[in-house]
Amino acid sequence: MFEGTVISINIAPAAEAPMESVGEARAVPGKGLQGDRYFARQGSFYKPQPDRELTLIESEAIEAFRTESKLEFDLSSSRRNVVTRGVPLNHLVGKEFWIGEVKARGIKLCEPCSHLQRLSHPKVLPGLVHRGGLRAQILSEGTIRVGEIIREA
Repeated sequence: MFEGTVISINIAPAAEAPMESVGEARAVPGKGLQGDRYFARQGSFYKPQPDRELTLIESEAIEAFRTESKLEFDLSSSRRNVVTRGVPLNHLVGKEFWIGEVKARGIKLCEPCSHLQRLSHPKVLPGLVHRGGLRAQILSEGTIRVGEIIREA
């Protein structure tokens, strides 16, 4: 068992738009985070599939990448919705977990791609392989807030 924390929430209003850090966001099953490009069906890779509803990444992975690459790479540069601390995201594939009051299910790893590389930096593709985060399905509606606890269901 683990207990981690939400340290950042990031949304973008349209495909390729800069990510905006917010203190909280409403999570809606089948849609994603209210205010985000995928909620509005405008994400670059939008498909009406559960693995497009929510993305998470470990702050530890971002910090390691920053150290290894010697790049300025802030928490929103990964273009993931929720940045966590103390959460083993790779182990949540196929498992249900809570983000505060919101229940989610890990669907698959969110590996870096050439699109992310183009929007951020060439080193991101090799630098975040197998630590690029998790794609998740939102199972219950609620608000996700910075500082909330993340735990297995």
